[in-house]
Amino acid sequence: MTKEQYEAWSAPFRNSKMGTKLLCGADRAVTAAVFFSYPALLCYLFQAGRVREAFFCVMVPAASFALLSCFRSLYSAKRPYEVLDIRPLLPKKTAGKSFPSRHVFSAFMIGMTHFAICRPTGILICALGAALAYIRVVCGVHFPKDTAAGALLGILSGCAYFILL
Repeated sequence: MTKEQYEAWSAPFRNSKMGTKLLCGADRAVTAAVFFSYPALLCYLFQAGRVREAFFCVMVPAASFALLSCFRSLYSAKRPYEVLDIRPLLPKKTAGKSFPSRHVFSAFMIGMTHFAICRPTGILICALGAALAYIRVVCGVHFPKDTAAGALLGILSGCAYFILL
C-alpha cells in the first residue's frame, strides 16, 4: 500500500466528518459484537453441559492469541502511519506490532469457534471479521497484508479446534 492508495481508499471517509465518525463507530461496534459473542458462546456451551467443547473453546483461542502476541512483539512490523507519514482515521499511537492484525485474527478465531458449534453464527462472525479487516486498513492502522495474515491465522488456528474435537 502506498500513501496515494491509502489516501484514495480513505478519501470518502476522511473528507467527511460524519464519514470518519461512522467508520470509527463501525470499528468499535464490530469489535464489540465479536467480543461479546464469545462469552455468549461459552455460556451456551456451559448451559448445555458441553464442558469439553467449552474447555477447548477457551484453550485453543487463548493459546493461539498468546502465540500470535509473542510473534507480533518480536517481529514488530511498523504501522502504515509510521511508514507512510499519514494521519490514521482511528486515534492510534502504538509503534510497531502491526503484523498480523490481532483484531482481525481474534474475529476470525472467534468466528471459527462459533462455526464449530453453529455454522450460521460462525459465518456471520467471519463476515464481521472481513468488515473489520477493511475498516482497519481504510483507517490507516494496518496494511492489507496485516489483516490478510490475521484472517488466515485465525482460520488456521480455528481449524485446531475442529481437530481437537
